[in-house]
Amino acid sequence: MELTLLGTGAPSGLPRPHCPCAACAVALGSDARAATALLVDGALLLDLTPGAAFAAARAGQSLGQVRQVLLSHPHDGPAVEVPAGLPQPGRVPDGRELALLTGHRVRAVAMDAPGTGYAVTGPDGQRLLYLPPGGAPAGLEENGKDSYDMVLADVVGRPDALAKLRAVGAMGPATDVIAVHLDHDVPPGAELRRRLAAAGARAVPDGTTLAVGVYEDVPDVPRRTLVLGGARSGKSVEAERRLEAFPDVLYVATGGSRNGDGEWAARVATHRERRPGSWRTAETCDLVPLLADDGPALLIDCLSLWLTDAMDAVGAWDDAEWADGGERELRERVRELTEAVRATRRTVVAVSNEVGSGIVPATASGRRYRDELGRLNAAFAGECEHVLLVVAGQALPLRG
Repeated sequence: MELTLLGTGAPSGLPRPHCPCAACAVALGSDARAATALLVDGALLLDLTPGAAFAAARAGQSLGQVRQVLLSHPHDGPAVEVPAGLPQPGRVPDGRELALLTGHRVRAVAMDAPGTGYAVTGPDGQRLLYLPPGGAPAGLEENGKDSYDMVLADVVGRPDALAKLRAVGAMGPATDVIAVHLDHDVPPGAELRRRLAAAGARAVPDGTTLAVGVYEDVPDVPRRTLVLGGARSGKSVEAERRLEAFPDVLYVATGGSRNGDGEWAARVATHRERRPGSWRTAETCDLVPLLADDGPALLIDCLSLWLTDAMDAVGAWDDAEWADGGERELRERVRELTEAVRATRRTVVAVSNEVGSGIVPATASGRRYRDELGRLNAAFAGECEHVLLVVAGQALPLRG
């Protein structure tokens, strides 16, 4: 089954008309995208957009053999003119299946937002799933069939759609995930590619033709990631974003509840509201057993608070206790943690503060903490495939 992407952008396209934002300003050349429309084997057109016939011609295709035109979502603005010779566009009722004379079967998938997803099976059995903008499948059941060969979805806007598909076995490690309906939420180019790779997805330019079911170099989701940054840099948001496409996540909060601290409670509430409702939370600094166990992905936020707890436990703030075995005990705790990271089979994203670039602390205990956090970050980063530094909300890859 062959698929040509006549467009890969949001319904308004990219850049958006008259939009002054930075992402739209640099959406030029291959990063400019028309509204998403897909041509399957020249016979099935999924979403009719302005200029579809010209887009097909530029891609070396023709709409002359199209036997069915299906719409996936409501279209705002004036009605799109149907090119001469094309069938009138329609929608398939949720759950219904349509058989084409060409041998393709199309099943309508119910969504949790206005629109319809389409599961297409080709004459030779290849399977693709196309989801509308802003939508994720609703009411999915455990998938008794093999996973889809290809999924085309709003990966940036609804990464939880991938989580739902993975949870029921509809997506596997070899599923080729193509991001469509791309808007100006993420700057195009390197930043978009980095965000998509974290979800195991990729983007292709408009006009690309893909063979469904043929192995592609699917981005590998990193198993261990360390996200560094200063205060309010956006490091926690970046860490959470990297796991939005996972079906199950355990959020490990190392800071505790700090009863009576209203400002801390407000911070915790903000983090909790931002996380997907399906994530679970564990408040603990006992990380080694969690890393040793099998289970869902871990988001550890953060290592700097873990270090504070460990230094409290070994008496690191007292010079005499520090000299009389406290330093040695802390080194042992850090060694146990990094060895657990090396051995873990779980997906791990950890957050830590980068404090070594600022003013030298005025107190001996402050300098001790700064130095030990630098050592911990370096040791932990040494066991991670990906290391990121977040500055002013921008993630800079240091490794991976």
